[in-house]
Amino acid sequence: MTPPPANHGNWPAPPPPPPPAFNNSSEMSSSNFSGPQRPALPPPHPSVALGFSQSNFSYDELAVATGGFTAANLLGQGGFGYVHKGVLPNGKEIAVKSLKSGSGQGEREFQAEVEIISRVHHRHLVSLVGYCISGGRKMLVYEFVPNGNLDQHLHGKGVPTMDWATRIKIALGAAKGLAYLHEDCHPRIIHRDIKASNILLDHNFEAKVADFGLAKLTQDNYTHVSTRVMGTFGYLAPEYASSGKLTEKSDVFSFGVMLLELITGRRPVDPSGDMEDSLVDWARPICARAMQDGNYDELADRLMENNYVPQEMARMVACAAASIRHSSRRRPKMSQIVRTLEGDASHEDLTDGMRPSSSGFFGSSSSEYDAGSYSADMKKIKKVAPNTNSQEYASSEYGATSEYGLDPSSSSSSGRSSKAQSQIKL
Repeated sequence: MTPPPANHGNWPAPPPPPPPAFNNSSEMSSSNFSGPQRPALPPPHPSVALGFSQSNFSYDELAVATGGFTAANLLGQGGFGYVHKGVLPNGKEIAVKSLKSGSGQGEREFQAEVEIISRVHHRHLVSLVGYCISGGRKMLVYEFVPNGNLDQHLHGKGVPTMDWATRIKIALGAAKGLAYLHEDCHPRIIHRDIKASNILLDHNFEAKVADFGLAKLTQDNYTHVSTRVMGTFGYLAPEYASSGKLTEKSDVFSFGVMLLELITGRRPVDPSGDMEDSLVDWARPICARAMQDGNYDELADRLMENNYVPQEMARMVACAAASIRHSSRRRPKMSQIVRTLEGDASHEDLTDGMRPSSSGFFGSSSSEYDAGSYSADMKKIKKVAPNTNSQEYASSEYGATSEYGLDPSSSSSSGRSSKAQSQIKL
């Protein structure tokens, strides 16, 4: 994603002019709630729970809320279009994502899909509270999350070092949100672009997984699909990168990469662009040694100065190591990761009875995708990626960093080292 320029007079492309207003306000009814608690009565609709009085917005209402979609309110832009911050008449802050035209979805199909996603409500998911269909344009209205994203707080310049308690809190919250999508939603939802910049944070550093709705809005409601590869360089699961085979275990791999970021403070891809030095390749043997000898200092982010809880570090490293296995079948479910991070299950349960040093621990076998093939495919993808010198890491077709979680007054998200982007579309 290209961040908003400092000089708004040089804004690269203005948002589209207002089309004719379209107004068809209606309330979405509540649906049965599916979650770990299984309450007898459904909760209120997310728009009601968050203090929003409607779910279908007219273009005029959103134009007023965002000040006419001005550059001053621009939060992000990318292949999806634009995201602007807005304020409703009742004072509620929103983020309005304008999707580019040509999605191939009709208005009725889009509305039906949005209504499903709008009912997906969890404290660790960013809530989609409404939408707008106007003159062929489609917009999504989200709750605004004020404290930026994990990428900014881990890698940004001038930001305080994130302490260990905050890191494990974020890991657990994101795991719970993703477990809900995978195991408690009907149909189940594959995110497809789990990464640090899609983990938004509130002022208490509670994690909220963002953009899960778009994953559903851009694919069929199956738990196993084949599609062109769209994701973020450095987070792609090997089987997805090679063949487009997508399951919830693809998300688990990406989550494992994000755990490694929290543990090490390193980015998923070496800034030099040397694929042999990707975070996954670097961390695998060190994780194996650490899990055997119990010494995690080599893995731990040096900025923490070894101020971490060894038992919690052991659990997080075990979850990361199990999540980045080459074999998707041997990766744990997100609910297993949640229980392990909470200390309710032994991290040894994630090892499948194998020693970390054993050749099969990370899941390589003759019938599975091995490390050599993964490295080769990553190099191939990188060659066809359109831009490896941009400021931001790759994002999905709709992706960007902090599309609706960026606090405009916060520090710059420029990293401790340069970033490399490549948008993957095969």
